[in-house]
This record gives sequence, structure tokens and C-alpha cells, in this order.
Amino acid sequence: MSARATSSATWDADVLQATGPVLVDFWAEWCGPCRQVGPILDEIQAEHADKITILKLNVDENPDLAMKYQITSIPAMKVFKSGAVETTIIGAKPKGALEKDLAAYIA
Repeated sequence: MSARATSSATWDADVLQATGPVLVDFWAEWCGPCRQVGPILDEIQAEHADKITILKLNVDENPDLAMKYQITSIPAMKVFKSGAVETTIIGAKPKGALEKDLAAYIA
């Protein structure tokens, strides 16, 4: 199971009304570091699908959400729980560092 896409149209159901923690990866096609993080997030999703849901949001296609959540640099990842942002992770990181940042959700 890999990270799936979300959008403005599905945001409320995918993220705000989700029952467990949801990590949203704010990214864009032209962003090199975003492309590096993508496969790592897919691995984390596959290994921890029972604990966290990982979604990808293309900021070029959904500028309203990028503005709403003050995304000024990408990749940016935000963990939502009960519709609120709990954790923000900025920048590309290796898998171990991301797992450490997400330990509260995937341990």
C-alpha cells in the first residue's frame, strides 16, 4: 500500500474527518526533494498502514489548501489528528529521521 493522493474536493473526508492520524505530504511535480521523499513515505505507509494514513497533496493543483496551511516551502508534511495539525515536518529527510519524527504515531 502506498500513499494516495488527496485534493480540495476530498480533503474533508480524507483528512479532517479521518479517525486516526493522517500525514499529508505537500509536494509538487517539479520539486526534486519531494520526489526523494515520496518513495520513503510509501514505505512507511506500507509498514504502518494500521497506525497512520499517508496522503499526498499537489500544491500546484490545490493552491487553496497550500495557502490555508501556510505552506511556504516543500516538501512539507503535516500530521493531522481529529482535524487539527499536530506535527509539522519541513524538508526531505532519510527514512530513519522521518520515522523518528513520526514515532508518536507509528510506534
